[in-house]
Amino acid sequence: MTIAEQLKITEFPFIIKDSRGNVIYRERLDRFYVKQQFDLNNNVMYFENSNGLIIVSDNLAESIPEYTMEELTKIVGKEFKLKK
Repeated sequence: MTIAEQLKITEFPFIIKDSRGNVIYRERLDRFYVKQQFDLNNNVMYFENSNGLIIVSDNLAESIPEYTMEELTKIVGKEFKLKK
């Protein structure tokens, strides 16, 4: 059960931020979610999504996998556009 389901949230996207304004949880209506944790310098140190992708790193920027738009569409489960 997702956080939004547990809290009976009905407006999406559902977003939780930490005290420094970093988005630590974001959930869409279709239950897709992303969790992140940040270090004291606001660098992402932990990343997880509902598709099972989990990355834990001292330097996340070096370990983030690269995807084509086709690969991302398969991961997300539907077509999407990137915002500028």
